[in-house]
Amino acid sequence: MSKEAKSTTIRKRNQESITQSSKETHHKAQKADYDKRIHCNAESLLSFSSGFENYRGLLNNCIVLLILSSFRLALDNLLKYGILFDPIPGIVIFLAHPQRWPCSCLVLASNINIQIMFIVEKLMAKGKLNGFGSFIHITNIACLLIIPAAIVLKFQPPPWYSVIALIWYTILWLKYISYISVNKWLREGSMTNPPPLTSPNDDENGKEKFQNGGTHIKLNLVKYPDNLTQIDLYYFLMAPTLCYELNFPRSKKIRVRFLLRRIAEFLFLIGVILAIVQQWMVPTITNSFKPLQEMDYPRMVERIMKLAVPNHLMWLLFFYCFFHSFLNIMAEILKFGDRTFYKDWWNSTTIQQFWKTWNIPVHRWAQRHLYFPLRRRGYSQITASVLVFLLSAFFHEVEYVAITLKYSALASDVT
Repeated sequence: MSKEAKSTTIRKRNQESITQSSKETHHKAQKADYDKRIHCNAESLLSFSSGFENYRGLLNNCIVLLILSSFRLALDNLLKYGILFDPIPGIVIFLAHPQRWPCSCLVLASNINIQIMFIVEKLMAKGKLNGFGSFIHITNIACLLIIPAAIVLKFQPPPWYSVIALIWYTILWLKYISYISVNKWLREGSMTNPPPLTSPNDDENGKEKFQNGGTHIKLNLVKYPDNLTQIDLYYFLMAPTLCYELNFPRSKKIRVRFLLRRIAEFLFLIGVILAIVQQWMVPTITNSFKPLQEMDYPRMVERIMKLAVPNHLMWLLFFYCFFHSFLNIMAEILKFGDRTFYKDWWNSTTIQQFWKTWNIPVHRWAQRHLYFPLRRRGYSQITASVLVFLLSAFFHEVEYVAITLKYSALASDVT
């Protein structure tokens, strides 16, 4: 037999064996399919006991529905009222009557309280005015609360200017407490002089590393009472923090591009917030006065629900505008190193965790100057937490006085 005939025979045998093996494999696979069990013990995915947690697709669907419903409400508002957004009247009202600038005068007049605080601290550092100095501080602190509220009640300036002035005095009040408390602790020896400026991220070169790879430098530590200077005081008053320290962490340089981005964000978001207020919220609030007076409960609920969407949207925009854009602007200009103004409050699983993470400057102040001192004095954890909550509620009410009065007057005009 020739070589070609032999190779042909071998190929045919190989093909036959391959075909036979594939048939056997296919037969076994078919048998395995018939023998495979269809059912087993399992919970439905939407049942809590299933342990399933990936609902990202449903969340995306809810986001789409929210966007569509919000767009529908915005379109309905435009068709019903037209374009109402106009930033010019607010500027004209502010510039047209200089004699009616109580809020600007209030902000400028706060320097009187600041200088009184500074002079008293300087004298107390020299061993003078010990008891009487504390009395002056208490009186000055009371004036920071009473005088601004009284002036707003009397003159009733535009609400947006009133809110800015009252927020400034609230911040000043909190910083006042922190400033005099830290200086008192240093005088009494309760705090190390100077407090150490350390970080777990320090390296051997004396620089602290940011998580994003940047660094901020350490300055020569200032000791008490060398910190009692006008520059140190006003730096603290302008810094995006409520807790005073002798030595703040400082960044190495101003990042110009970062600063310009934050400024652009801030200006744009301010315009968006004003547009939401004028275009969406003011008409709804104005139309709510009649149902409130007639005690028309279904209509009242409808108005509240109608306000829920723009109110929530404005809160989110305000959070980003103030806690991210504005505070980073101030921190970048002042080379303030600590940029922890908020944490991941959107992942909070409890109300307590939310309050601890959404406003870090206030949380730190409340812990340092109210909660821990109360605990050291023997108060229970619940009592201290309630007092912190009541103080927070008080200052929120003070800031809402201007808006409440303005729309109360508007409601009386409508009737």
